[in-house]
Amino acid sequence: MAQLDGPRFGPRAGGPARQVVVLLHGLGADGRDLIDLAPVWAEALPHAAFVAPDAPDACDMGPCGRQWFSLQDRRPAVMEAGARAALPGLEAFLEAELAQAGLPPSALALAGFSQGCMMALFAGLRRAEAPAALLGYSGALLAPESLATELRARPPVLLVHGEVDDIVPVRATRAAESALRAAGVPVRALVRPGLAHAIDEAGLAAGLEALTAGFASSPGA
Repeated sequence: MAQLDGPRFGPRAGGPARQVVVLLHGLGADGRDLIDLAPVWAEALPHAAFVAPDAPDACDMGPCGRQWFSLQDRRPAVMEAGARAALPGLEAFLEAELAQAGLPPSALALAGFSQGCMMALFAGLRRAEAPAALLGYSGALLAPESLATELRARPPVLLVHGEVDDIVPVRATRAAESALRAAGVPVRALVRPGLAHAIDEAGLAAGLEALTAGFASSPGA
């Protein structure tokens, strides 16, 4: 199993980190695609360390970039199997980041875009101890039917999606919101009018609000 790594930022205030925010990129990108969110969020989270790991595999749908799993076949069962295969490597990375910082699991937050959103939700809901927050942008909830038996944590979840997204339709977030609410997971969904497959200023502001609230209510974070 290849060890994950990627670009890093912070803590802006210097000194040891008090929180760890892991940013998971989408298909065909890499960690550089999301690490630019860190300086924006670090203004209000000066003691957070941000890291955006590169996904483990080369993208099989383009000339460059990485993928958490193949999307050549988008049948739900196939995508679920891909996420399950990628999960151990991501979990090992999360545990190593917390251990290196000397922080408890409650000091962790996950944010993901598109396929990275799928992985953030898949991993975060199955951790033994709830992360401080889960942020999912322009993505989907894989294997919602498995939550009844596999849900181990109920962290606060923010879902943000563009109303005119033609890559991952906004109905994916509406379905995720319904499934999470039914499973007792605290969830907020923000649908952005006129936005395609992207993150806008309102989404960034909502994400910062979710992170600060999550860390403020997490013991030891």
